[in-house]
This record gives sequence, structure tokens and C-alpha cells, in this order.
Amino acid sequence: MKTITSNPNEGNVGFQIAPMLDVIFVIMLFFMAMVGQVKIEQELNTQLPGSAETKGQQDFVDESIITIAEDGEVALNDDIMDSPDSTTLTQLKGTLMRLKENADAAKTPAVVTIVSDATARYSRTIDVLNALSVAGITNVTFTIAEQN
Repeated sequence: MKTITSNPNEGNVGFQIAPMLDVIFVIMLFFMAMVGQVKIEQELNTQLPGSAETKGQQDFVDESIITIAEDGEVALNDDIMDSPDSTTLTQLKGTLMRLKENADAAKTPAVVTIVSDATARYSRTIDVLNALSVAGITNVTFTIAEQN
């Protein structure tokens, strides 16, 4: 049997410069094509948010919270108003009117959040909304009380 001896230098062709030049030309072509896109991005009119400077003391708006319980009991800032059977809510209306007058005098909006129990009657929420309407309060948000 004949043994074949291989020369270790026979398969090694050395460092090839031609494929490296091809890769460099492709990368250069890519960057030349992307230069046009960069100019377009610089022309976009965008304003990034920055820090705002205030010219005086900022007053935060007080929020009043009206809670409606499952049995129809209505409370304004944890003070119980009227009876659960009252549909006119006269005490709540009077308190809300004073709240609106005070907010107007202070030149701040009157903000009210209604926190209703998930099982409270819908008609009770309408009664509270009617009281807010009579008082002239329009900044109203709704939420449901968390279940324990």
C-alpha cells in the first residue's frame, strides 16, 4: 500500500486581500447610502420635554371625595351627609355649593371624585350627580371602592 504524505504548506494559500477589499467596499457602500437618511432625520421638527420653570408658588388642587356605600349612605370626605333614603340630598347640595364658592374665590377648580361601592344602587349615583350639577361642579371622576 502506498502512503501519501502531504506537504503542510501545500493547502495554505496565505492571506487573501481580494475578499477583504470586497468586504470593505460593501461596508463603505452601506455607510454612503445611510448618509442621506441621517440628513432627513435631522430635519424633523421635534421638541423634547424639558424642565419647566415656575414663576411662583404652585397651589395644588384639593380633591373632595364622595363615597357611596352599599346601603345608599353618602359621605363627603368621610362626613356622612343626609339619610340613605333621601333622594334630594339637601345637606350634600349645600356643602357642595359652599365648596364651589370657596374654589371660585380661590380661583382653583373644584375637583370631586365619586367612590362608589360595587353593589350600590345606580340611582344613588344619579342623586349625587344631580347634587353636583346643582352646585355647578363639573370636574368629576368616578371609581369603584376596592373589595376586601
